[in-house]
Amino acid sequence: MSQFFQTYQSEIISTAILLFVLSIIRAIIVITVKKIGKRSGTTEARAILIGRYATVTLVLIAVLIEAFILGAKAHDISLVFSSVFAVIGIALFAIWSILSNITSGVIMFFSFPYKVGDKIKIHDKDYPIEAIIEDIRAFQLILREDNGDITKYPNNLILQKAVTLIEKDALDDSSIL
Repeated sequence: MSQFFQTYQSEIISTAILLFVLSIIRAIIVITVKKIGKRSGTTEARAILIGRYATVTLVLIAVLIEAFILGAKAHDISLVFSSVFAVIGIALFAIWSILSNITSGVIMFFSFPYKVGDKIKIHDKDYPIEAIIEDIRAFQLILREDNGDITKYPNNLILQKAVTLIEKDALDDSSIL
């Protein structure tokens, strides 16, 4: 065991430094996202979700850097990543709707002007909706219409349609059954 640590001492130290630095970066990102979420009035669950997205991204970056630390050549890494991304790209093309909803959810976290409790009108030609936002999730908005119906509206469509704010914070305890 001692021989192992002596042989790979520089790689072990570099890995420890990488993990330490990425842990600090992750903590900064998570704290920043929570502050932005609190300032913009979004739910803590949405801030946690965005933090998870950042963590996954940092883990992928760590795997890439760790491969270089352990001596992989750029040509080998590019071959592996291009193959993996080709397979992922084909899979995501088949489920592009999910990816676009997740991306829209991230965009909405940082720049969506409406919050839970606001009454909005979505100007959709085929299915106009006037409802109160009950929840904003990773894939869709949960809306409660005046007649009590619950509607799930995809995040990618809400960014494409015109939306009017009818009443700020219309959600109160009497409207939830």
